[in-house]
Amino acid sequence: MTSPTRATVTFVGNATTLLQLGAFTLLTDPAFGHAGTRVHLGYGAWTRRLKDPALGYPDLPPLDGILLSHLHGDHFDRAAREQVPRDQPILTTPQAGRKLRRRGFRGAGGLGVWESHVWERDSQRLRVTAVPGRHGPGFVDRLLPDVMGSVLELGVDGRRVVRLYITGDTLYRPFLSEVTQRCGEIDTMLIHLGGTRLLGLLLTMDDKQGAALTELIRPRLTLPIHYDDYRVFKSPLSAYLGRCEQRKLPGVRAIRRGEVVDLV
Repeated sequence: MTSPTRATVTFVGNATTLLQLGAFTLLTDPAFGHAGTRVHLGYGAWTRRLKDPALGYPDLPPLDGILLSHLHGDHFDRAAREQVPRDQPILTTPQAGRKLRRRGFRGAGGLGVWESHVWERDSQRLRVTAVPGRHGPGFVDRLLPDVMGSVLELGVDGRRVVRLYITGDTLYRPFLSEVTQRCGEIDTMLIHLGGTRLLGLLLTMDDKQGAALTELIRPRLTLPIHYDDYRVFKSPLSAYLGRCEQRKLPGVRAIRRGEVVDLV
């Protein structure tokens, strides 16, 4: 039986993680295509996967839900579209929720910024709050899918066990300070990096922006993901880890594919 105060993350690959938070099991940004798979990013752009995921969808335990930061091919790929049940609850942006429901995923629902969804089971309560993100600079952001970060808070008998921030594919912006102002101190952050570039434009945080956000949020534990699975990633993990070390930012560590890390 799962301990009500046990909270873990398993890194599957790219932005795909398995979260086991007390009695609740969630999957983030499902992408299960093997190395060599091409995924489309919109406007005729595509990229190729370089590494296999650590787990396949059939390897997963039963899920309470899926958190989808946005609807891009490297976050919800063909393998996921073929394997995720159509009635599986999916929390995502309102824009992505509408598109998924048109494709037959009747369990998809949209959360506006600062809106929350709550699961309750016995004495446990898991609240998921959608927080802001910007996928591109300036007007370019309007051409890209809406993105959301997520703050997950597990409580048992009214006591907070862990508060987890998943950044989603956002660039660093000062307004992200609202995450801690509105949601409270962050215990663990899963930060999407990679320095994604298309046509010379930065579309996800590189090492410099990632270190800046880590300093802004100052979680107890920071786990970088989304940095080397696809060809469009240009900023290596080592650069981010080096910058965090230079800034003397505590609690930053790498997580290997397939590794399970305790969050409390």
